[in-house]
Amino acid sequence: MFATLTDRLTTTFKTLRGKGKLSEADIDATAREIRIALLEADVALPVVKEFIAAVKERARGAEVSEALNPAQQVIKIVNEELVQILGGETRRLRFAKQPPSVIMLAGLQGAGKTTLAGKLALWLKGQGKNPLLVAADLQRPNAVNQLQVVGEQAGVAVWAPEPGNGAGDPVAVARTGVEQARSKLYDVVVVDTAGRLGVDEEMMRQAADIRDAVKPDETLFVVDAMIGQDAVNTANAFLDGVGFDGVVLTKLDGDARGGAALSVASVTGRPVMFASAGEKLADFDVFHPERMASRILDLGDMLTLIEQAEKAFDASQAEKIARKLSDKGGKNFTFDDFLDQMQAVKKMGSLKSLLGMLPGAGQMREALDSFDDSELDRVQAIIYSMTPAERENPKIINGSRRARIARGSGTQVSEVNQLVERFFMARDMMSQAAQGKMGGLPGMGGMPGMPGAGGLGGVSKKSKGRQAKQSKKDKKRGARSGNPAKRAAQLAAAEEKRGQGGEPGQVPSAFGGGSAGTGKDDVTDFELPDDIADFLNRR
Repeated sequence: MFATLTDRLTTTFKTLRGKGKLSEADIDATAREIRIALLEADVALPVVKEFIAAVKERARGAEVSEALNPAQQVIKIVNEELVQILGGETRRLRFAKQPPSVIMLAGLQGAGKTTLAGKLALWLKGQGKNPLLVAADLQRPNAVNQLQVVGEQAGVAVWAPEPGNGAGDPVAVARTGVEQARSKLYDVVVVDTAGRLGVDEEMMRQAADIRDAVKPDETLFVVDAMIGQDAVNTANAFLDGVGFDGVVLTKLDGDARGGAALSVASVTGRPVMFASAGEKLADFDVFHPERMASRILDLGDMLTLIEQAEKAFDASQAEKIARKLSDKGGKNFTFDDFLDQMQAVKKMGSLKSLLGMLPGAGQMREALDSFDDSELDRVQAIIYSMTPAERENPKIINGSRRARIARGSGTQVSEVNQLVERFFMARDMMSQAAQGKMGGLPGMGGMPGMPGAGGLGGVSKKSKGRQAKQSKKDKKRGARSGNPAKRAAQLAAAEEKRGQGGEPGQVPSAFGGGSAGTGKDDVTDFELPDDIADFLNRR
């Protein structure tokens, strides 16, 4: 969503790098570019003015003038000011001292409240709570049925005494839902209300009546992050008509410019508490202003990445894999282990989104956009086509077995070959990493199609053997000097020797020597150009 803003800010900061001191003109030019970037991202004008004024004031202060790297200091200032307009600190849910806690959802039509109710319930369940969903949206057709389906997917109970579709009293449903939760010992109630317009006084009054009936501990305003500056007007209308304690942003995975996320918290004074960035129920989490600001500035979001990894990977399983990789050079690591690790990564979410959390991900956006997560499914199909014995001992996978595996997985033999070769190379690399021997590995490509043996970096056994043989030959004939003058003298001596025909009885050949009548070339004194020699060494 923030791709355009990220690109503009990154380009702006590049012009500052390398400057030992920032002039007034540099600060004004940077502020102007940041202003344009924010306006293009559809951020509300009052928010932009306040943001630029704060950045310029701090950039002219002592914290930049005395800094060793003014450009990095300006980035730090922009990052801190972004955190402020996004709400400052992470805001957590307040729960009632006496259960059940009541959370009321309100927002525009089409903002995604019903789906978000299921996401919130699933998240609460993961926090050790026992939530109950209340279907108080009786206005929209099939809203009650949708909430029941979402609740079933989340494994959460739903209170739906009325069929909806325009019939029933939503205030009574909300009130009885809280009573049901109290009698059945549910500790959290999530009330899904009907979507409404800011100008619809009747629907706004209905939302206020539900609020007065259930007295929610938290009222969350659900806003579509793709609607731009209009989100500010809508938020103000709800703030005046119903009131709310926090904001939930939906559809953060969209391709809109993201101005709503940067405007709502600053204008309303209510923090963004949660964010939804996908269609799956698990695509929902607490909103962290500092992490979002870091993503916008293309500085990555490693904390979120680590948290997702901790959820997806089992500690005992990870320890077991580490032992396998460190013992016997990693030979105990099998395709089954590789499959388990790959499935754990898939639980963390889309690889595209995971890679997007890395620092500098904006610079490889085109590659990320073209990345296809279905490649993991193809790899999984190939592994599933192997027999248990082949997964346990990949070395037995010969040509006929590879042809059978390719037929079984609907792939080409070349794809099976690549997977097997890369598995061995990756296993060697992970084994060396587990043993702390990663330093000095040549050809650390790591990605398919990149330089390095087999596209995964590292050196194959054959290339190691050739390199060892070459090094012995170099030792025999004497290695070339690194001193330019000495090296020139060595090359001149070699040329003179070749010009004289080498040893008596030898006939000069096109390659600088050869044994007459033997059909064998004497290459002892033959020296290849450096680039060709390096290339052959890598082969």
